[in-house]
Amino acid sequence: MFSRHPYMSQVAFLSGLVPEQSGVGPGSRISSYVMSVSPNHSVDSPFLAAANGRKHQHTPVWFMRQAGRSLPEYKAIRGSGSILEAIKQPALSAEITLQPFHRYGVDASVLYSDIVVPPHAVGFGIDVAPGTGPVADHPFRSLEDLKRLRPLEPDDVSYVIETVKLLVAELPTSVPLLAFAGAPFTVASYLIEGRPSRTYQNTKRMIHLEAELWHQLMDRLVQHSVTFIDAQLSAGARAFQLFDSWAGSLSNSDYREFVLPHSKKVFAQLRELHPDVAGIHFGIGCDHLLESMYEAGPKIMGLDWRTSIQSARQRMGAHLVVQGNLDPALVLAGSQAALEGAENVLDDNANHPGHIFNLGHGVDPTTDPAVLEDVVAFVHEKTRSEES
Repeated sequence: MFSRHPYMSQVAFLSGLVPEQSGVGPGSRISSYVMSVSPNHSVDSPFLAAANGRKHQHTPVWFMRQAGRSLPEYKAIRGSGSILEAIKQPALSAEITLQPFHRYGVDASVLYSDIVVPPHAVGFGIDVAPGTGPVADHPFRSLEDLKRLRPLEPDDVSYVIETVKLLVAELPTSVPLLAFAGAPFTVASYLIEGRPSRTYQNTKRMIHLEAELWHQLMDRLVQHSVTFIDAQLSAGARAFQLFDSWAGSLSNSDYREFVLPHSKKVFAQLRELHPDVAGIHFGIGCDHLLESMYEAGPKIMGLDWRTSIQSARQRMGAHLVVQGNLDPALVLAGSQAALEGAENVLDDNANHPGHIFNLGHGVDPTTDPAVLEDVVAFVHEKTRSEES
């Protein structure tokens, strides 16, 4: 039903992202690729237009975890060891960040980073174990552990700031760089559990039995989130996403009492520092929390595949700007399933200008990049307008 090459060649040529005569390929280096996109520097941004509810030339597309393990060019340069060590190398991190922009022609680049960079940077003692995720040998369990989690200073993440500056110099102005951080709850769950968890039993124990300690931890992580995102925005990133990946493990009443006040602080403080910058709030399995998460103060609500776009707008207002929400499993099923799913997402949005197309979760490591190429090309072509 769908074919990759007609969409890819047409959209790439029309957008100017991959000129046929440029000789640019997925493995090319930053310096050669930026030459092919520099003519687009005067073009307005489809992503920023949609973030503000304005119609543009097409619906913008980017993918959570678009940079990384699914790309062969990533595997060719990544090297071994922890992702946190790769992130500390600005040139490498910038190269990895640009790879999906280069390959897919996405409308935003998201910084190659990780939500545990701030606690790692202040010396808490957390790393990212390949195949497992964030691991802390000595989890956060007492007030004494707060000493290991000192406030974050911009100098602690100077390598991230340098990466952002490199990317801002390379990206066309039509393609904003997205900052991101982990939301206080999700980062806290990693620090307390010491590794990924399905039950969050230690986290929930602290919430209910040591509430004072819980709120002290959350206040510290608010400071981390705000400082980390502020550093990226101040260096040139133009929007941000706050990932509360595991908030869906909470009831709405627990979320409102123990998490919402802190998430509100993050958005409020960033709004004061960067009043014109759009923030996205996203979590997995959070349909029961959507109104509460929106109350935290984002401009854009990220949806996973379980919540329809129309339902979200019925609940939170017709003006709602949304991001999402193709089921990543459909991408794993191949191009036909992915593109039929993408068409259903676009139909669900019903031509509302406030829509940023994304998956309902991050790109799976086993994803065939060609399928994502198809999705980007299809969404751009399907939503293309003669007027912007």
